[in-house]
Amino acid sequence: MSFTEADVQSALKNLIDANTQKDFVAGKSVKNVKISGSDVSLDILLGYPARSVWGDIRVLVENHLKQTLSGAGKITVNVSSKVVPHAVQRGVALVDGVKNIIAVASGKGGVGKSTTAVNLALALAAEGARVGILDADIYGPSQPTMLGISGQPKSRDGKSMEPMSNHGLQSMSIGYMIAGDDAPMIWRGPMATQALDQLLRQTQWDDLDYLVVDLPPGTGDVQLTLAQKVPVTGSIIVTTPQDIALLDARKGLKMFEKVGIKIIGIVENMSTHICSNCGHEEHIFGAGGGAKMCADYNVEFLGSLPLDIRIREQADSGRPTVVAEPDGDISKIYKTIARRIAVKVAEMAQDHSAAFPKIVVQNT
Repeated sequence: MSFTEADVQSALKNLIDANTQKDFVAGKSVKNVKISGSDVSLDILLGYPARSVWGDIRVLVENHLKQTLSGAGKITVNVSSKVVPHAVQRGVALVDGVKNIIAVASGKGGVGKSTTAVNLALALAAEGARVGILDADIYGPSQPTMLGISGQPKSRDGKSMEPMSNHGLQSMSIGYMIAGDDAPMIWRGPMATQALDQLLRQTQWDDLDYLVVDLPPGTGDVQLTLAQKVPVTGSIIVTTPQDIALLDARKGLKMFEKVGIKIIGIVENMSTHICSNCGHEEHIFGAGGGAKMCADYNVEFLGSLPLDIRIREQADSGRPTVVAEPDGDISKIYKTIARRIAVKVAEMAQDHSAAFPKIVVQNT
């Protein structure tokens, strides 16, 4: 029995991508359908990095087509991902070499924001994306320690800096510029905000799908500069279930709303404590606070992470959890959250500015 490309498309309208909760046709993932006799080949092009589930998706699509296309012969499915730039705040200049910027923020310190940021960046890289991390915490830079990087960035032209790299991440931090881990940054606000702008725009980022920006806690000068001068695709709020942390997280969320930056969702860190001796799990900071905050503000609850001593030990040693235990349970949580973040970004309006020619006026 013969069938057409329309039959293939129709069959895939009934198959849901578990990551997007949309069928593959509605998600515009079905490409290059070719039919040769009874044989079918096609590409599934995902708009988000998902290397760890490419094989699962390939098998899912192949089995579905075998069941729905009567008389089908050999079915070949190739799965890959392509990340494109998405829209940012109006009037903010884009950053060369960066497709999407994701800001990771918290209303207060001590909620594990930097640890969450670096593990999510590593998880996106593990899923096949090109990723960088910018340590925007000018007063308390921690990413050099967490990434196990020392030394100073090099400059080829004397004007810009090459990003430092480890674990497959490109990174930049004020921590690479100062002498010694204990040297304090005694700067007023304008100096800190200027430093952020320079670190962002004078770094030669190399074709990044995502640049994760690890913000300092709070809603001060650096956050406002980010909103006004940095082209942010979306932001993530990190909190703990504790009432006081949630109160400050709400302030951070409202700040992003007021300055026109989209909220991707909320990550609840230290959700439960797991005893290293007996494995008992306990909600020592309270339960359900992050989910309730999401319901109150109609934003997505991206996931929760445990308070586990290994997360702290691994980050302090320069090998964060996603690198130290890539197949562990906690790494799987980070990867699930990272994949959801990437899907949410992929669903945002695309940036088509590169498609339009630049008009140059010259005097002749």
